[in-house]
Amino acid sequence: MSDASSNRIATIPNLLSAIRILLIPVFVLMILGEDSKLEGMLLLALVQSTDWVDGVIARRYGQVTELGKLLDPLADRLAVGAALITFVVVDALPLWTALTVLVRDGLVLLAAIYLVLTKGPRIDVRRIGKIATFTLMWGLPLIAWGNLGLPFPHLARICGWAFFGAGILEYWVAAGMYVRDLRTAYASRSSTHAQG
Repeated sequence: MSDASSNRIATIPNLLSAIRILLIPVFVLMILGEDSKLEGMLLLALVQSTDWVDGVIARRYGQVTELGKLLDPLADRLAVGAALITFVVVDALPLWTALTVLVRDGLVLLAAIYLVLTKGPRIDVRRIGKIATFTLMWGLPLIAWGNLGLPFPHLARICGWAFFGAGILEYWVAAGMYVRDLRTAYASRSSTHAQG
């Protein structure tokens, strides 16, 4: 991919990521509402599904951009974080499940800010991280769906806890791999400076 292409801003995947971010307060308010929980959960599902869509479009049509590499995971983290906090507030999800995700995301965010401020090495998103996010983005809302008493609550909870178990394991394994990637990148940088 050319530099011109990778530096583009106005692409369909970037637009979808921006729309996902803009819809976060909408689904949050709907889930908090007394008579709009079902609609809010369906909107959340729509927001989550666009994560897969924008990735497919970006790869298939050569619209992978530097902005997209930042915007896509940011939209993921914001949507997941907002949904988790909302689920806890409406008693649809135990606090400890939300914390297993939010603590890890907070650590990753702090590391990312540190790398930007210190002009440290860039760490690319790993496939297992994307799979973990996808799994949790369906598992946790399914648990909440069941606890909110929406249609098929027992099936939703069973599927949700199964997805959560697999997803949280993948999530923390991915975090360990990012730590290893970071150590390798710094070691490589130190070696390069020493040779120079």
